[in-house]
Amino acid sequence: MPRLPLEPSLFPADLFCKPAVATERPSEWWVLYTRAHAEKALARHFFRRQIAFFLPLYQKDVRVAGRWRRSYLPIFPGYIFLCGGAEHRLAALETNLVSRSIPVPDQERLWLDLANVFRVIATGVPLIPEPRLEPGTLVEVTSGAMAGFQGKVLRRGRQLRLVIEVQLLQQAVSVEIDNHMLRLLEDQNVPFRDPVTVR
Repeated sequence: MPRLPLEPSLFPADLFCKPAVATERPSEWWVLYTRAHAEKALARHFFRRQIAFFLPLYQKDVRVAGRWRRSYLPIFPGYIFLCGGAEHRLAALETNLVSRSIPVPDQERLWLDLANVFRVIATGVPLIPEPRLEPGTLVEVTSGAMAGFQGKVLRRGRQLRLVIEVQLLQQAVSVEIDNHMLRLLEDQNVPFRDPVTVR
């Protein structure tokens, strides 16, 4: 199966190893909504200029002209996350690849959400985008490669899935999970119930 090369999706490599909020740094997170299918072009622009960014990608096998190809697609189509000063945001807007910039009122919350998405990608577990958030039970994974992850649980057909949210976008990514690997988070107000069914 031919593979399309993995595009740059993160710079620097330790972007999520740093503290969520560092008051001494002039950097902050900016959510950029790109023109149609321009996410990877903007990521390449940032990578060449060594500007901190995150473009969450997932692996998907697609059929093109009768042949299967493995490609890497944005988890959140149209969105790329820039970490820098106002001058970096301005430089991004000048590329003509950005449709609009979305303010980030809670920098720490966005960093935590993106760090969780980065961690779930790094596990190598197959995942799929979840374009809409659905109500569900809050749980924590207790074992396996996903141990320590917290999120909402839902059911898609016969699969039980853990949803990792990016609250600012009201979008998410999900991975298949076994029920025995989950424990109920005690700080929620809703009693434990069967996961929400998604049609």
